[in-house]
Amino acid sequence: MDSSLLLALVAVALPVLLHLLKTMAKKPRPGTAKLPPGSLGLPVIGQSLSLLRAMRANTAERWVQDRVDRYGAVSKLSLFGAPTVLLAGPAANKFVFFNSALPSQQPRSAQRILGDKTILELMGADHRRIRGALAEFLKPDMLRLYVGKIDGEVRRHLGERWAGRRTVTVMPLMKRLTFDIIALLLFGLGRSPLQDALADDLARVMDGIWAVPVNLPFTAFRRSLKASARARRIIAGITRETKAKLERGEAARSSDLIACLLSLTDDTGAPLLSEDEIVDNSIVSLVAGQDTSSILMTFMVRHLAGDPDTLAAMVREHEEIAKSKGDGEALSWDDLAKMKFTWSVALETLRLVPPVFGSFRRATQDLEFDGHLIPKGWQVFWAASLTHRDAAIFHEPDEFKPSRFENQSAAAAPPCSFLAFGAGPRICIGMEFARIETLVTMHYLVRWFRWKLCCKEDTFARDPMPSPLHGLPIELEQKALP
Repeated sequence: MDSSLLLALVAVALPVLLHLLKTMAKKPRPGTAKLPPGSLGLPVIGQSLSLLRAMRANTAERWVQDRVDRYGAVSKLSLFGAPTVLLAGPAANKFVFFNSALPSQQPRSAQRILGDKTILELMGADHRRIRGALAEFLKPDMLRLYVGKIDGEVRRHLGERWAGRRTVTVMPLMKRLTFDIIALLLFGLGRSPLQDALADDLARVMDGIWAVPVNLPFTAFRRSLKASARARRIIAGITRETKAKLERGEAARSSDLIACLLSLTDDTGAPLLSEDEIVDNSIVSLVAGQDTSSILMTFMVRHLAGDPDTLAAMVREHEEIAKSKGDGEALSWDDLAKMKFTWSVALETLRLVPPVFGSFRRATQDLEFDGHLIPKGWQVFWAASLTHRDAAIFHEPDEFKPSRFENQSAAAAPPCSFLAFGAGPRICIGMEFARIETLVTMHYLVRWFRWKLCCKEDTFARDPMPSPLHGLPIELEQKALP
């Protein structure tokens, strides 16, 4: 254990230990459900380091499955300083995603870094208000307007950063592409020093999301806090500038996300969202919009390098679409509807490598599931792999089979089995936006380039999101001029 982590653990030991002792002392009432089997482990540390090591070693799926094999579908443990119940299976997922007494609960580090007024943290009427505001920006008639802009950003990016190169490293390029797209559509930011500064800060924000939440020098958490503060100042400045543009008639509600959120009012005509709420949710939108889509597209590239049949089928699909377009004509909303096989490949990639390994909820009251008590204040943890890799749900779960999703849904599987976008009232609000980004990018990528992997070892680690070895360097061959 390195010295900075040891100091961090010592710094939080006393308050967290007192919290654990208080919650452990809570005994079920006679005749009621009992605590789940399992162990809370060592004070403060619990099973946190063990899980983080497994994620970085690409054995996290095995780690959670071993707990299920040992204790069953419901077990107790301690993660990131809080007593936790791990739940497994479709019924458990449904219980988690549709239970109003289990609101989202991010690790303390994520709360501090992302803010406490985000769609991830708020509950009840506040959550519905924020979600409704973001949904205004992501409704279908707005999304139709974004296809052409995304098309232009993808072609520019591939032309400038891929074309003419013999080798490229996919992950950082995909992260920059998705950042450029979302910065344009969220903030109206084109290529500029301000955009570059925000991109650099956002990369550092993610480093401390699942870190020990102690603000000490030289820790990932300290670096992330500082980066988050800088990013907030940038976004707050953009918000004030956009507000002034709206007042002068130089911007419209459909210009970008900030303009949309600033234009929303309640029944009295007052602003629907405060500036702090706009800034916090813009940070979350940046993180979610950049990382999840870039990871999906990176792992699609990774898989297609070794699956010529799937790649050939995708190329055929996109060449057919290209035949109906004029030279240089951008893709349209209707073109995306024709990319059914490509989206099936994307969904199968998400099944095998979900960007979000799992997440937390918090019990706001005593709950019971499958005869076990979940005490008020405890965390509930779910992991996507427990159903994504279940042979009883997905036949031959380790095989790559896009045909599982050929009906464009996971309808063949039990409800709450495919969790790449979550489920229930908090299902990913940007799911359709991610679909547009992915389909447009893959349309040009498979038509313009061939590639093969540079690394013989085809593995990845999670920290906390998946990243392939060395960022996935590939050898590139250009088929057509962008």
